[in-house]
Amino acid sequence: MKRKRLLIPVFAVVVFISTTAFKNDFFEIAKQIEIFTTLFKELNMNYVDETNPGDLMDTAIKSMLDDLDPYTQFYNEQDVEASRINNAGDYTGIGAKVLTLKDKLVIVEPYKNYAADKAGLKAGDEIIKVDNVLVDDFKDDAGNLLQGASGTEVNITYKRQGQTNTVKIIRESLEIKAVPHYSMIDDKTGYIVLRKFNKKASAETLGALRALKNQGATQLILDLRGNPGGLLNEAVNVTNIFVPKNQLVVTTKSKVKKYNKTYYTKRDAIDTEIPLVVLIDGSSASASEIVSGALQDMDRAVVVGSRSFGKGLVQRPKPLTYGTQMKITISRYYTPSGRCIQALDYWNRDENGKATRVKQENYNEFKTRNGRSVYDGGGVQPDIEVELSKQTPITKTILKDNLVFNFATDYYYNNTVEDLTAFEFSENDFKDFKKYLKSTGFNFETKTEKALNDLMITAEDEELNTVISSDYENLVSEIKAYKSSAIDKNKTQLKALLTDEIIKRYFYSEGLYNYYTANNTEIKEAISILNNQQQYNNILRK
Repeated sequence: MKRKRLLIPVFAVVVFISTTAFKNDFFEIAKQIEIFTTLFKELNMNYVDETNPGDLMDTAIKSMLDDLDPYTQFYNEQDVEASRINNAGDYTGIGAKVLTLKDKLVIVEPYKNYAADKAGLKAGDEIIKVDNVLVDDFKDDAGNLLQGASGTEVNITYKRQGQTNTVKIIRESLEIKAVPHYSMIDDKTGYIVLRKFNKKASAETLGALRALKNQGATQLILDLRGNPGGLLNEAVNVTNIFVPKNQLVVTTKSKVKKYNKTYYTKRDAIDTEIPLVVLIDGSSASASEIVSGALQDMDRAVVVGSRSFGKGLVQRPKPLTYGTQMKITISRYYTPSGRCIQALDYWNRDENGKATRVKQENYNEFKTRNGRSVYDGGGVQPDIEVELSKQTPITKTILKDNLVFNFATDYYYNNTVEDLTAFEFSENDFKDFKKYLKSTGFNFETKTEKALNDLMITAEDEELNTVISSDYENLVSEIKAYKSSAIDKNKTQLKALLTDEIIKRYFYSEGLYNYYTANNTEIKEAISILNNQQQYNNILRK
């Protein structure tokens, strides 16, 4: 019996010891694996109620990984397939972007002229049943229920504006484009939207650039806003479109020597001279930061928008048994100037277990090729910051609670919009939005409020609460006054977000991109810079 008991841990140790990083910890790893194996066996054999070994192990794995960064993840068989689809750009399903919630799936966006759209599904529809499976009862990612072979049927039961409907959809193949849009903004300015770094990212970006140059583009805007990243090699290839061969783009550093790598451009560039502006925001991460950081360090492009997410970490998939997989953070990446732009420290967490943010006073200075100062520690800082593109705490909370999305859904069913160019989210519309927020009971707690509450608890323990109570009440009153006016103070940004969401309801993403080219603040700033060669050169110090 003892030999059988030791078989699993010994096998696992043999796998672990094959890498240099684990050799020094051989005994401790073997010890902990054996402890866990015996605990897991005894628990499943002896617990008073019936246990599900799969669920217990899934919880154990996720709890262990929660102590690390959010990018180190365990993938079951379905997750592995979803990751493959995301990187390849191929998808078979109903043709819609879907948000998975606890008891329902919400259509975020039906892709124009694909299955869900042709069946009449709209953004905001709440899917409650897929064939005979209730979403509320499905323990895994219910979004997997929508996938299946092209040509197969699926019955979708959904709620819309309080009414329940069922529709039959024929699944079909869908190509998820890395570049969903490119166009000429004016007679000389090309505009390319790059939304993800899958295997087709550089090829699609290259194709878009060539098409725009054929249409007369002599200057370019590359939009990386909202791009969460993807494949590192594709980031290098996209950078290579604009910089010559044999240029350092990114370096990765790890405790495992074989993961210490330098990535250089391998091909001749397509255009090393075309004036270039790169747009980024707080949702631009990973590969987006490699491209924007490299082009900034090389003084090849002016970066416009708001500070990027600051991921700074590289993952690699590792195959496990039974078709599962683990994506592990193996290294940090550094831009050509030597910057690591990681913003959050996941190892040294605060007292609440949250990752700590690198403080600005701890940023280190680096130099671009032309001698401009750039800094590490907090994402890629744009050369020209557009205040409107930086989300405020209240805006983030409203978006997180899906209140902009939900209001846009109601707006769609109560208003008619026929002309994209004439649409404007009016002052009366904004008043309606404020009424809507009030009707939902929306409230947000500031960090200052939480700190004050904690302070009073401590003061009560130390019997100082009566001494500071007057000051405390005054501060609370001031915060309440701020919160009551915060919506109006953020009106410009909220109106822009509401406008974007509403336009997508009537004109899909393509309509939104067309609207951007004429109305978006960041794009207007980019055009202004590109049209002023002296300003462009002064920013890059050419």
